[in-house]
Amino acid sequence: MSYELLNLTYEGKIAVLEIDIPPANTLSSASIKELRAAVKELESNDEVHGIVITGAGRFFVAGADIKEFVPALGNYDQGLEMAQAGQALCDEIEAMKKPVVAAINGAALGGGLELAMGCHYRIAASDAILGLPELKLGLIPAFGGTQRLSRLTDIGTATEIILTGRQLSGDEAKELGIVHQSVALDDLRTTALATAKALVDGKSTTSVSRALEAITSGYNDSIENGLELERKLFAELFLTDDAKEGIEAFVEKRKPEFKHS
Repeated sequence: MSYELLNLTYEGKIAVLEIDIPPANTLSSASIKELRAAVKELESNDEVHGIVITGAGRFFVAGADIKEFVPALGNYDQGLEMAQAGQALCDEIEAMKKPVVAAINGAALGGGLELAMGCHYRIAASDAILGLPELKLGLIPAFGGTQRLSRLTDIGTATEIILTGRQLSGDEAKELGIVHQSVALDDLRTTALATAKALVDGKSTTSVSRALEAITSGYNDSIENGLELERKLFAELFLTDDAKEGIEAFVEKRKPEFKHS
């Protein structure tokens, strides 16, 4: 499938999804639709084991396309539809059974930071700018920002960042736990690819997918339900060829040859 607003390339088993919407890579209804389509395509592609999402040029994603807000003012249903589309995109990324790494190359503001927070792992350029400035527009973060930020940091820090709308550097975002790594911009792509590969190399995709399901679903549910899901997924893996191969390889002290089934 070809895309107008995205560049999709491959580094071995890792797909690189680059948002390319000059000048600032804003999230419009069209770009959200394309991103959701790309996520669906990559989820179903068995040759793809991991994904890196980044931005072209100087921006990761500068935020939502504010021009689309103007005709929607005064219309509750249109506002609800915009929030639902943005939340669906971030939810679908978070629910992917393949690791998704956000490589934050530049400004990740508003919907851009919310998009990154939907990813499983986040790496920022040390001088990237991150923030949720929606209150300065008379709005609130509505692509999951009010919920995910407090889960990544704590409720006090999230409240302060959202209410002040202040901008964070990649380094400060790392200190606050919003991103996992902060690196020099020149090292970002290499680090993101290496990280994505480390998350999947030498492992069965059947176990990776179930681990992600257990982690994500359990985190958003009670501990009891999370443990029940963990047991179920563990038992399911006992029926797979890859578990048989992995255990036999361990006993025989050799490298497993997974068939990803």
